[in-house]
Amino acid sequence: KKQFDLVMAFEAKQNDQSSNNKTEQSKHTNKQFYLRYYVGHRGKFGHEFLEFEFLENGLLRYANNSKYKGHDLLKKQVYVSPAVIDEVKRMVEESGVLQEDDKYWPEPDDVGRQEIEILHGNNHISFLTTKIGSLLDIQDSEDVDGLKCFYYLVQDLKCLVFSLITLHFKIKPIQN
Repeated sequence: KKQFDLVMAFEAKQNDQSSNNKTEQSKHTNKQFYLRYYVGHRGKFGHEFLEFEFLENGLLRYANNSKYKGHDLLKKQVYVSPAVIDEVKRMVEESGVLQEDDKYWPEPDDVGRQEIEILHGNNHISFLTTKIGSLLDIQDSEDVDGLKCFYYLVQDLKCLVFSLITLHFKIKPIQN
């Protein structure tokens, strides 16, 4: 199993937390947790998509299928530390997405679709909406606040996943 942490600075921050925060953190670790995100469309280059999931045991699965310029399906998986899983849980909790409802969100269309499924403790949500390119795409929606909450969480999760994958799988290692 390959295992790694976010950054040493993050670990140092975790170690400096008070015992109350550590107790709270261990509560998060014991909760059931699963997160899956998918965004994709069918277009000129076929079915192109990005998908990732975090499992309770620390497994991060990543898949990116882009036929643009002849690229193929890229699949990666890696085990992350409990500190990373706790950070993902914190991101989900603080985002407020668990209290949202996709009832008034735009349906998937020709532009594409986005899906997120989260199982966190007693909460289980599964949202489906159209592909959102920027905040401008949601200004005319019936649930602007809910979509903003979703949009910002997705942006944070994608940044985290791209960082973790890049850190672990150095495509072009630094040469001496």
